[in-house]
Amino acid sequence: MSELSSADHGVSPPRLSIPRDYNAAHDLIERNLRAGRGDKVAIIDESGSHTYAQLAERVDRFAHALGELGIRMEERVLLCLLDTIDFPTAFLGCIKAGVVPIPVNTLLTASDYSYMLRDSRARALVVSSLLLPAFANAIESSPFVKNVVVSGGDAGVRGSHLDFAELVAAPRPPFEAAPTCVDDPCFWLYSSGSTGAPKGTVHVHSSLIHTAELYARPILGVREDDVVFSAAKLFFAYGLGNGLTFPLAVGATAVLMAERPTPASVARVLREHQPTIYCGVPTLYASMLASEELPGREEVSIRRCASAGEALPAEVGKRWTEHFGVEILDGLGSTEMLHIFLSNRAGDVHYGSSGKPVPGYELRLIGDDGEEVAPGESGELQVRGPTSAAYYWNNRAKSRETFVGQWTRSGDKYSQDADGNFNYAGRNDDMLKVGGIYVSPIEVESALITHAAVLEAAVVGKADDDGLIKPLAFVVLKPGLTPSESIAAELKLHVKSKLAPYKYPRWLEFVEELPKTATGKIQRFKLRSVSTV
Repeated sequence: MSELSSADHGVSPPRLSIPRDYNAAHDLIERNLRAGRGDKVAIIDESGSHTYAQLAERVDRFAHALGELGIRMEERVLLCLLDTIDFPTAFLGCIKAGVVPIPVNTLLTASDYSYMLRDSRARALVVSSLLLPAFANAIESSPFVKNVVVSGGDAGVRGSHLDFAELVAAPRPPFEAAPTCVDDPCFWLYSSGSTGAPKGTVHVHSSLIHTAELYARPILGVREDDVVFSAAKLFFAYGLGNGLTFPLAVGATAVLMAERPTPASVARVLREHQPTIYCGVPTLYASMLASEELPGREEVSIRRCASAGEALPAEVGKRWTEHFGVEILDGLGSTEMLHIFLSNRAGDVHYGSSGKPVPGYELRLIGDDGEEVAPGESGELQVRGPTSAAYYWNNRAKSRETFVGQWTRSGDKYSQDADGNFNYAGRNDDMLKVGGIYVSPIEVESALITHAAVLEAAVVGKADDDGLIKPLAFVVLKPGLTPSESIAAELKLHVKSKLAPYKYPRWLEFVEELPKTATGKIQRFKLRSVSTV
């Protein structure tokens, strides 16, 4: 397998030359062994520490096991795994063997898994024992799945299925990487499903390292001496980069956490493992700031933070920086582009903005007429760059709608200010037109969250008695506060004091929590159907 040429980070955009004969897993592992990092800790999980040499051995053993199970190049394997050492083992083992892994959300329903197994025609399923019950019917109903491999759990839980630990325990010779090329399908990620049926998004072998070279090194600033912790899970495009690609690309150490990222669990990791880079999502940043578990500045070693998945409210970013003395680099990425292509920079953070294009990507804003909008106006954000997905699996119509020549339609509305920063204005289908004027739900949400009583807020459109659309706000109050008409009236006045009067929410509903995808994105389409006002 040919060597990867390194990027020159003194130029913009970075120059990255990848040979045509290329295997992404071989590169991410071999570059560390050849650099003499075999004895360095690569992964820390609940079972302990795992060196680069140990990870390489596990990857090779799993790749051998796939062949012994009769799984061939280009066939698919569905991965539904918690964040432990078994995830990178299986993910990289598949890729090294030329098999296509499909990591999926661990919080979905049995019907979702059944759909994905049938849609992908996966030949095998690798699943954490805690998640196995959700696949019972899906496995039986799938005509394609021939093998099920269970990670963790005792034999009683595993039943007649294969044991992951046994597959990677037996000594085997080094595995010669499959003869893949840069444009071969490498892995899939299913879209989050915030609207419509999940789509199998196909990424090629060159995409992983491009995200590391274009974003992780020059923007996030990941270094060999870093300890990286991503609260966003590995099945999520954002988390896959943060917790796997980026640390391995530079020889850093990744901390994986199998349990759900709560303020308490994240605070524990920050204290115990002292990560230097922390990657979260806006919802979690806000929850941590409101939690009694929030560590003090002197208790942690964070030097850099990142956020994606949803626009970061300016107030949350400012409060985090005031508390920890560390900026959050808020940015925009997508499943289709694999990771962040628009981001704030260290020392040039503009809270409330998604920042400027990551070098190596081009952005444009397109209006309803199909032309680029005038400066300052909002339009649909489109992006082109080397990490764009190849297509959606078995969905030609949606592929042609999303991937327009070299450009990928993000579905997000943005405007660009005089300084070149891009400001989020909501999804195409979330924008509200009030009195003939577009209103961004994000703008109203950001105003609401600046009130001392508000933990989270989401705004959607609702028709009034005349059939005209007005803003409706769903509000989660901070712990200890009780919903009341007086608080509702106060919040309406608060928004009026922050924004143009026509933007204030005509109705408020207090809820205990907002519906979200596992990646932290608010599912506004669900809120539209549950309103009681």
